[in-house]
Formats: sequence, C-alpha cells, structure tokens
Amino acid sequence: QVQLVESGGGLVQAGGSLRLSCAVSGSIGSLDALGWYRQAPGKQRELVASMTSDVTTNYADSVKGRFTISTNNDRNTVYLQMNSLKPEDTAVYYCNVRARAWLLARPNDYWGQGTQVTVSS
Repeated sequence: QVQLVESGGGLVQAGGSLRLSCAVSGSIGSLDALGWYRQAPGKQRELVASMTSDVTTNYADSVKGRFTISTNNDRNTVYLQMNSLKPEDTAVYYCNVRARAWLLARPNDYWGQGTQVTVSS
C-alpha cells in the first residue's frame, strides 16, 4: 500500500516562503510522475508542479519562477519549495504519485491527505 504524508504547510505573510515535504512509503512499482496539486475553496483541484521519471518538470503558469519541485536521491521524499508567496496561493496542497504496478499496467494515482497553506496579505 502506497502512503503519502505531506508536511510543512502553515500560515505565512505575502512574500514569504514555505517548503512542503511529502514522505512516500510502500511500493510504487513503475513510477510515471510525482507532483503537487492544490485546491482552494470552491475551486477545482489544479496541478501546481510535476516531475516525470526522466526528471522533466512542469509548472502551472501561475507559479513559474516561484515554486520548485524536487526529490531526494531515493525518490521517497518530494519537496515543493514555494517562494514569493501570494494570497492567491492559499489552498490545500496535495502530494501525488502516478505509478503502475508493472510497465504495461494502467497507471494509478496516489494522494496524500493534504496540507493547508494560507498566505495573508
């Protein structure tokens, strides 16, 4: 069973920084991608940042130049460094792992419980 646990959220002032961490445990099989999503009240979940197995990264336009996704060498921890935070970044942030049990299997998405990030003006 794959488990994801986020940490590092909190309340910060606009312009501040936070570093989110996601601890990944269990067998992930064949990894497709790691990512961070967020969901604000009344809004749909959106992709913030992702990293594919070849370490290609992708960012939402709204966070480019401010956020950075990374992993440790064993890929059992996923980080999201958030700088120059804005009130519009306020949301619950979710860690995501997309993986398949074996190479030709259908991919599965695994999610953490989320961590609240609140940015005050």
